[in-house]
Amino acid sequence: MAPPTVYRPFLNGVYAVSAGLYRLGAQALPWLDTPAPEHHTFAFDDTYAAFIASKAAAHRRAAWEYLGEAALSPALREAALTHVARTLAADSGGRVTWDGQTLRNAALGWQATLNLRWNAVEDLQRFEAPLAALVQDLTPLHALDFLGLNAPEDLAIVARDPASGRDWLAAAHVLSPQHWDPRDKLGRDFVAVHTPVAGSGPMNATAPKLVDAVVSRGPFVRFAWGISMTGRLDHHPAAPADADRAPGTAFDPDAAFLRVERQTLTGFPGAHGALFTIRPFTYPLRGAVQTPAHARALAAALRTMTPEQVVYKGLTPLLPDLLTWLDTRLLHSGL
Repeated sequence: MAPPTVYRPFLNGVYAVSAGLYRLGAQALPWLDTPAPEHHTFAFDDTYAAFIASKAAAHRRAAWEYLGEAALSPALREAALTHVARTLAADSGGRVTWDGQTLRNAALGWQATLNLRWNAVEDLQRFEAPLAALVQDLTPLHALDFLGLNAPEDLAIVARDPASGRDWLAAAHVLSPQHWDPRDKLGRDFVAVHTPVAGSGPMNATAPKLVDAVVSRGPFVRFAWGISMTGRLDHHPAAPADADRAPGTAFDPDAAFLRVERQTLTGFPGAHGALFTIRPFTYPLRGAVQTPAHARALAAALRTMTPEQVVYKGLTPLLPDLLTWLDTRLLHSGL
């Protein structure tokens, strides 16, 4: 597998909480080294084993803390999970296959016959494979769980009532959360889900139009980013603590990471909802900030954060030394 794609959504020099939707397969992403449209939903790269290992560890520890449903209709479940199964196979480079009933993963050494409408795993079989040891002791709880355990991305399904226009998070399978609990979001509408995000007010004000666009006009891709003091994927509030956002943690450029979340949004208007996929990319900060232009843009973007956003992103103890490090790189470059 190839190395992960490097995304630098800070290159515009501004930190903003906005929809930031790009049409998947049509609009070029400006923060790629070579700007171009992207066509894939699931990103299979040489970090795949690390993602599955992290997901498996979270699942063993307390699967119920990471996944659930809230008034998810069978029609929307079937539409969203069919898309997941079909697209996993299309994006996997042949590692995953789907024949409309059975999903087989030649890398993980398991396959299951799935009833997607009723969320059932009807037949689970295992076989020898390069990464089979990662999941050999796991028993998927249902079809959504099995699909989520095969994907590097996390999965969420948003439903919308066509009569009232009300929307809500109807399902979540989020094993790599960044300091939030998926259970707190289930059953809540777009505004309630995003209100804790500092600076989300303007985006929340457009929630009805945004949800309508996601359901009716996609697919889209969007990005969010921050700085983390570990490369760990799972930062569920109930997971064992590590250095990220721990009291007393100081900024260390050799231990810091740029964490970028790539999210795709695919609507199913006939089933009144949409699928979100969420894939974190963690890059060592020295690798993400390779040029003076990178350092200048990241410093500028960090300086546009409001005090509330600095707190929300866990940067309060880190920001002064982080900015000093970026400014020093610019000084040494002579630019």
